[in-house]
Amino acid sequence: MPLVMGVLNVTPDSFSDGGRYTRVADAVAEAHLMLEEGASIIDVGGESSRPGSLVVADDEQCARVLPVIRALRHDQGGAFAISIDTRSAVVAAAALEAGANIVNDISAATDPAMLSLVAARGAAIVLMHMQGTPESMQLDPRYADVTAEVLAFLSARVATARAAGIARERIVIDPGIGFGKTRAHNLQLLHDLSQFAALGYPVMLGTSRKRFMGAICRETTPHELIGATCATTALGVMAGIRVFRVHDVRQNRQAMEVAWAIRAGSAD
Repeated sequence: MPLVMGVLNVTPDSFSDGGRYTRVADAVAEAHLMLEEGASIIDVGGESSRPGSLVVADDEQCARVLPVIRALRHDQGGAFAISIDTRSAVVAAAALEAGANIVNDISAATDPAMLSLVAARGAAIVLMHMQGTPESMQLDPRYADVTAEVLAFLSARVATARAAGIARERIVIDPGIGFGKTRAHNLQLLHDLSQFAALGYPVMLGTSRKRFMGAICRETTPHELIGATCATTALGVMAGIRVFRVHDVRQNRQAMEVAWAIRAGSAD
């Protein structure tokens, strides 16, 4: 059965939920709700990666995420995994020390210290494709063949991670839906998801409430895209995706479980 990763942005400016969980108590309560609804991983982020967003200093990221990670680990022990959503090895190191198990790096570990850190700590890492940076990625993304180029990039980053000493079973890849891609690029990648699963590493899919689906559905509010997100979750199950990063855990867990039963031909 695939896993659900619940999104917990402790930022003032994330595209969908910015400012909702800046208080530790509110963030912890939301995490507990997502766990009750079926999340196996809580992904804590202190830096927005919405288009146009700027880099957040390491100390500010740490001030946002560490109290939440410590509180969650203290309250729940080791019953679930905590992921730190950061491009910074400094932030990742502090988060792993505070109780995180996974580094979710949208830059695929371009910080030279990230891979050695993850290897030394025995943590898991998510390597995601992004063309450019959040500040500039949507200005004019171009590919000759988006699927081939993203596959090649992720294969190269996996090889680098393995060479750095990270165990195969601790590497997850993410095609980076919405990160330096047009609507057409995103749709092509979703069409070709099985090619990413065929690389032999767990694949994470992050489409939750993203704008390109709103353009298709004629919706402008992220919270109105739960049904659209669930459609991609069901599609992802059929394509072999192993982790779904979502804001709306209960609805996507339902979509995942039904699609899984259909794929297996059994409800057991």
